Amino acid sequence: DRPILERLEERGISVEDMITTALELYVPVEGDITDEVVLKARIRETIKKECSDVNVALLLAAALHADEEEIRTGRAGEAGENDAACIVADELIGIDIAEYIGGKKALFNFFYYDTRKPGMLSRLGVFMDDAIGGLIAGCMSKLLG
Repeated sequence: DRPILERLEERGISVEDMITTALELYVPVEGDITDEVVLKARIRETIKKECSDVNVALLLAAALHADEEEIRTGRAGEAGENDAACIVADELIGIDIAEYIGGKKALFNFFYYDTRKPGMLSRLGVFMDDAIGGLIAGCMSKLLG
């Protein structure tokens, strides 16, 4: 019954890495926050707030479980190893997290992070890359609206 951010941290997924990853694809537009220290603090605050929401925490926990189950049992076989197109549950979790936090705008932001896999996303498992990508996309969309 540990907080989801603590569980993520135990698996090498830190808020600081999420912030760094979020900023890799950040392109400021007029009116956006430009002070990097302020922006990082706001992203950190938004991630922590959203992860305290039970629905976000449960979706992240489901992705953690799915990744761990796949590693342990290999149920998806070769398709799971290669993140094959026939497995879409990972994208669905990421999309749900993104849209729940940031609305429809976050859906487009999710696909931006999902296709480019910046920072930590490139090293995460089949489910966690999309779940964390959805979290980042939702938070950035909500923060920068």
